[in-house]
Amino acid sequence: MRKILNTALLVLSCLSISSVSLGQEKGTEAKGASATLHFAENALTLVTPETWKQLPPKSTVIQHEFRVPATGDTFVRVTFSISGGSIKDNIDRWVGQFDGAKKDDIKIEKKDIGATVVNMVDITGTYKESMGGGPFAPGPMKKLENHRMLGAIIELKSGTRVYAKATGPKDLIESNKADFVKMIEGLQTK
Repeated sequence: MRKILNTALLVLSCLSISSVSLGQEKGTEAKGASATLHFAENALTLVTPETWKQLPPKSTVIQHEFRVPATGDTFVRVTFSISGGSIKDNIDRWVGQFDGAKKDDIKIEKKDIGATVVNMVDITGTYKESMGGGPFAPGPMKKLENHRMLGAIIELKSGTRVYAKATGPKDLIESNKADFVKMIEGLQTK
């Protein structure tokens, strides 16, 4: 038994030495590779920033999910989905996810990126985070003050709409806004 325990400890110590030698030092932010996401039978391609860490989606409505930064207790959740409803209905639903959002807290901008129309949404306030499975399987609600959401509704020629949404603490959203916008503005369509 002692021999097995010593062998296990030796293996564990070798593994921790190799992770340091690979350049991932304690306290540094883990960087991954950017992800190339395809939607609507490859009609839309988006490339995510390298600093985003891909996770399994929390809900079946979500096709892709990321967190920024890759580690830590405070982060931005970024999700991608395709769903129904009108653009107005979805923007209204997003606004409704904020407790008492005022007109000054909501910015909506429609822009053309190549031949693609994108509705950009920016909301600040107290975010009502569903602790369940998302908007279609809600659970208990948790109110998070000083939060922000960046959203993009990408309208494809086929009529399909792709939704990209980043939610998190206001300061973290601000520090990652340029990457989110760059990803949306770099979209490629067929």
